[in-house]
Amino acid sequence: MNDTTPDADLGRLDIDVDFLRACLARLLDIPSPTGYTDTIVRHLCGELDALGVEYDLTRRGAIRARLPGHEHGGARAIVSHLDTLGAQVRALKPNGRVTLAPVGTWSARFAEGARVTLFTDKGAYRGTILPLKASGHTYNDEIDTQPVGWDHVELRIDARAFRIDDLHRLGIEVGDMVAVDPQPEFLDSGFIVSRHLDNKAGVAVMMAALKSLSERGQRLPVDVFFLFTIAEEVGHGAASILLPDIASLVAVDNGTTAPGQNSSEFGVTLAMGDQTGPFDFHLTRKLAALCRKHDIRMQKDLFRHYRSDSASAIEAGADVRTGLVTFGVDASHGYERIHMHALRSLAELLTAYSLSEVEITRDRLTVSGLSGFTRQPSKPAPVGDLKDPPPVD
Repeated sequence: MNDTTPDADLGRLDIDVDFLRACLARLLDIPSPTGYTDTIVRHLCGELDALGVEYDLTRRGAIRARLPGHEHGGARAIVSHLDTLGAQVRALKPNGRVTLAPVGTWSARFAEGARVTLFTDKGAYRGTILPLKASGHTYNDEIDTQPVGWDHVELRIDARAFRIDDLHRLGIEVGDMVAVDPQPEFLDSGFIVSRHLDNKAGVAVMMAALKSLSERGQRLPVDVFFLFTIAEEVGHGAASILLPDIASLVAVDNGTTAPGQNSSEFGVTLAMGDQTGPFDFHLTRKLAALCRKHDIRMQKDLFRHYRSDSASAIEAGADVRTGLVTFGVDASHGYERIHMHALRSLAELLTAYSLSEVEITRDRLTVSGLSGFTRQPSKPAPVGDLKDPPPVD
């Protein structure tokens, strides 16, 4: 890094979209259900080494990378998670198949027909998650009327497994991890369809931003930590990865494009609140202003049945400002679809945020007096002063 004075309002940086796409493809190729993330952690550390970005790991493998700034206090953090949905073996069945328990919150409707890898102490086996009544030639119309749920599916293992004794011989045990194939497609139109885009796409966005920032070599106003957690899908997320110097935390995750939502598969979707409550007023307003200033398409949304890494940090007691920036996902936690436009837009916003000057200088201190404390609008604006907001598209 060049030890030069930070430039004011450097703006957004160009993003290497080919790198972003390739990074996402590599991440999707590595199974990483919550609880089985060592391999993908090692992979991402190699990616950081290639970029020349310093990092450290927590005991269980969450990654804390850092781009140095002119000041350490009041540092910024950006976070996404490496873990995905998956399953565990719940019980061994007399027919040589196994029942499953979901890892993370997702519907067995999307599990039916999925190809998977079952990890055991003896090695990995391939298999398919099937409804209990899988054959129309056997069950006729009952295949369409059977209930949906994890009690109504089983894992058929592609090995000689027809009895419980066969499962024991293969080394299959209760608690073994199951990873679901992502089956990604990268279309020429810019659409990407795959499982586990939540949140490997967020990780790829952060890596693309890191690449642009590290290649520029400009020392940032304050330290910026790029955090990669390993248990967000089960609610732990960023509970134990923050440092005392970190004053603000921006989570990168998926937004839900569906009826009644305002998210989009294009541009940045800025979350104003989720099931844990509103995001920080000042940080959210800053992110919106950066989008407007640097011509990054943006829309805002509220998520009622949703939480991210930022929620676990707050619940763990971290006194940080939190925000959430998302890429719109259709059919989240199922066969998901996103567009490269949103990923590029998010990466551009992360570079603009990292390069922007700190406005709330009081945040450098953990605790201080009233001097420099923030203000929120409290008086109505005179009618004559009302102006149309600047366009965001």
